[in-house]
Amino acid sequence: MILLPLHAAATLVLFGVILIVQRVHYPLFHYVRAADYEAFQAAHMRRITWIVGPAMAVELTTAGWIVWAPPPGLPAWMGWAGLALVLVIWATTGLVQVPLHARLTQGFDAAAHRRLVATNWVRTAAWALRAGLVCWMLGWGLRA
Repeated sequence: MILLPLHAAATLVLFGVILIVQRVHYPLFHYVRAADYEAFQAAHMRRITWIVGPAMAVELTTAGWIVWAPPPGLPAWMGWAGLALVLVIWATTGLVQVPLHARLTQGFDAAAHRRLVATNWVRTAAWALRAGLVCWMLGWGLRA
């Protein structure tokens, strides 16, 4: 069955991306020259969307699929926990990160940048938990 490997692949890609974004990319935002910042931020948003957008869509779709039609033997709580974490990620992305990025398209704002980095730990933690969960799901699937 392709469902669990596809789900795990999307989650593990996103976990890798969020680690790089949180520990490397976001902290470097404040080094961009003020004159270049608006163009930098717009380019960041445009380019990162091509990477995270499809992977997040696959992750959400497969998380819902796992809850709706769980693979044989997979405990229901695993699917529900995974979907709950995906919904936390989508909520914080839409309600916190996207508005902060939109604010930063107007130019560098140190307070918005600090809040972006600080609040992004929620997504980083959620994807870390999801990475562990999908590895556990894969292990469960191999035993079934």
